Amino acid sequence: MKLRSSTLAIVPALFTLCLTAAIANPAHAQAGMEINGQALVTLKRAVTSQAQPQFTSITLAPGRGMEILQITANFPGKGSIDVLASPSLAQAKEMLDVKDDANGDLGYRLGAAFLVPYPNRIRGKLSADGKTLTTEWEGHTLTLPANNIGQKPGAERHAMHGLILKAKTDDVRVKDIPGGQEVTGIIHAGNFNGHWLSSTDLDYTITLTAEAVDASIVAKNVGNEAEPIAIGWHPYFNLPSGDRTQARLHVPASMLTQVDNYDNVFPTGKLLPVSGQYDLRAPAGKPLDHNFYDDNWSHLKWQNGSVTVKVIDPAAHYAVDIEGLSPEIRTIQAYAPPTAKFVAVEDQFNFANPFGKEWGNMNTGMVTLKPGQSTKWHVRLHVYVP
Repeated sequence: MKLRSSTLAIVPALFTLCLTAAIANPAHAQAGMEINGQALVTLKRAVTSQAQPQFTSITLAPGRGMEILQITANFPGKGSIDVLASPSLAQAKEMLDVKDDANGDLGYRLGAAFLVPYPNRIRGKLSADGKTLTTEWEGHTLTLPANNIGQKPGAERHAMHGLILKAKTDDVRVKDIPGGQEVTGIIHAGNFNGHWLSSTDLDYTITLTAEAVDASIVAKNVGNEAEPIAIGWHPYFNLPSGDRTQARLHVPASMLTQVDNYDNVFPTGKLLPVSGQYDLRAPAGKPLDHNFYDDNWSHLKWQNGSVTVKVIDPAAHYAVDIEGLSPEIRTIQAYAPPTAKFVAVEDQFNFANPFGKEWGNMNTGMVTLKPGQSTKWHVRLHVYVP
């Protein structure tokens, strides 16, 4: 949901994320490639039909919070297409192992990073050194990395996109399933390096079949205190034609979050009915044209147990559906700058700045987990010819 002009040059240098995980089947590891000290994992399947598009591979980095780096699909008459706006793995490794900062912030500027325990922005009182901020949840103080800031004079430093961007994954296991493969792993996040109120385990399942890519995370409070949790991700979906103006975006939502500007992108606490370029409810979506988007939609329309966003590239005869399957997904953040050939579509539990007073008594999407309780985030991808 956030990428300013200064980061656009590095977005294409996408994902090579890896965590120190025990690979149950080393044959599935990306040969000779590690990120953050852990071998990349690639799920693969052979093309079995030329009648319909089929997913063929997923590459992810257990050493970087199980971030998905690349997804490929075979399209009849076209061959292999990158579903994500991915660079080479070598470029991703350089970016994440060499150029990244202590927080791992380059992770959410590429690929499909998972964001826990909060997607989006959180504001608070900045520390004297500018490195952390404090905010409050139900009378408890949270101290978070102040890891992001806009570029204009007067921009406010804030927390951004969670605390697992450099987390390591344990018990990584790959297995064959009917029609494809599946990888599982667990991040023992604890109290997120002292930033959170209880102790949390994150169980991942990522599945590849011809018809779908599924990604799910179950967050469980394994500590002794109640805690707020929100889950989301940050995938950059490719526009294979390279013609961004004619590409279309469909978001089935009736309300838009008002923000102060497109530099801070802080919510004002007001929700506005969608209109103009922000009304993306038509079944075939609306052309991106030269419009800038870094916006959050809510009051989502659910059908048959899912809320479905579509990225459609008519010139490439290509489209991808992003199905949110967890009822806790309350908002969709989309980021699409006019100069980039991607659309970031972020299914997330929460509104931005969920602890902010601007929201009053509104439910901002943070799930409260008491000790022993769990919550699940689940998204499914389909590719098709529109």
